[in-house]
Amino acid sequence: MSHPRPERHPFLDDLTADAELVSSVLRGPVTGRDDIRRVIDAVGTFYASQTPTFVQNVGSRLFLEYEAILNSGEKLSAAVIVDHNPDGSVPRVSVRMGPLGTVLSLATGLRKRLSNQLPERLFL
Repeated sequence: MSHPRPERHPFLDDLTADAELVSSVLRGPVTGRDDIRRVIDAVGTFYASQTPTFVQNVGSRLFLEYEAILNSGEKLSAAVIVDHNPDGSVPRVSVRMGPLGTVLSLATGLRKRLSNQLPERLFL
């Protein structure tokens, strides 16, 4: 009996060791597969729901948009741009979010959750 393959994440499974994440909820880039995963996983804990609204590959880039509702009830829109190398690996991810009030709430929560794991200079 074969086991079903777990679904692959749109980019986390393919991050290069020195990948970079830039985001509206951070003051600077996060570098490295493990730290990026740590940030993405932490952000996900603040979401009550997340609904993809657009997914499209264009050349070496994946464009993904989604709507989310935070546990606080605040609404969030996000656009994710994932750069791919020719071998399919991911060296860079950019996540832009709005509106500003929700972004700031998320950034505050992220600071509280990760300030003991990542450099202070990264947080808003």
